[in-house]
Amino acid sequence: MAEVLIIRLSAIGDVAMTIPVIYSAAQANPDDSFTALTQSFLIPLFVNPPSNVQILGIDTKGSEKKLGGFLRFSFGLAREKYDMALDLHNVIRSRMLDFIFRLKGKRVFVVDKKRKKRKQLTAKPPKKITSLPTMTTCYADVFRRAGFRFEETFTSLFADTCDESLALLSVVGEKKGRWIGIAPFAQHIGKIYPIDEMEKVVEALSKQPNSTLFFFGGRGYEEAILGQWEFQYPNSHCVAGRFSLVQELALISRLDVLLCMDSANMHFASLAGTKVVSVWGATHPCAGFYGYRQNPDNAIQVELPCRPCSIYGSKPCHRNDYACMKQITPKQIIGKINFILGQS
Repeated sequence: MAEVLIIRLSAIGDVAMTIPVIYSAAQANPDDSFTALTQSFLIPLFVNPPSNVQILGIDTKGSEKKLGGFLRFSFGLAREKYDMALDLHNVIRSRMLDFIFRLKGKRVFVVDKKRKKRKQLTAKPPKKITSLPTMTTCYADVFRRAGFRFEETFTSLFADTCDESLALLSVVGEKKGRWIGIAPFAQHIGKIYPIDEMEKVVEALSKQPNSTLFFFGGRGYEEAILGQWEFQYPNSHCVAGRFSLVQELALISRLDVLLCMDSANMHFASLAGTKVVSVWGATHPCAGFYGYRQNPDNAIQVELPCRPCSIYGSKPCHRNDYACMKQITPKQIIGKINFILGQS
């Protein structure tokens, strides 16, 4: 029986993408124990884990932010009973932890993030677009190199139960008709569809019979925009800042479709087994960050020679006009959502 430490400290969407692999590997290897190390605030993501999976929190913005605190934490981990470490992050902090584990004579397996190929993919044109392996595939490769045999059997965090749905009833009520989620924001501007155009989508969908809209986002500016939409358009609810992460995941699991950007919400819906319509600008599904088991035909994008210009959407636009987003029309988005709803 092996004691395994799995390292993925951030970001939210990347941590979410580890879950299908961790749960599948754990279920196929019940005699082994798996501990996932991630940011403490992300622990709620790991809903209904297999009995041989534990979650360990770290606070790299608090007590483990400085080098001394992180090293104390790392040496403490290395003294534990872990037989090996699976580094699914491959950044400076995780490499430091890898080094300490190796000093203790423990095996370490590190994810290949295909950095050279990513650089080629995001170069300025002319360039050739080739699809990279999905990150879940890269994570699974680490487990298999470590000797674990498994199939990806994960379907949903709520495959067996959804206790949080009961808590939602008093807020959103019983489900009637079609529930459509809309998560219009992302961390970087290169991944955000123009808000005035998204509002046209919201207006059109709110007028459709038997449809209820739920708006997802963060606090502050995002919450203010979504709250205004809730006030202005019928059959709509802003849930930003009103639910816990687990409750949001439970609500997403009950949606018929979620409209989102290349963002954490896409991965939340994938974990909940919900269909996604995703809008892509500076980034591209071929970079390996598409939602787990989502239909690639449901990605809305404009093929431009400069795309993708960034893996994470953080680089400035080469053209200075974000045509990759602005050339997408509200009609395209509405049509794709209605097509999916028609299949339900």
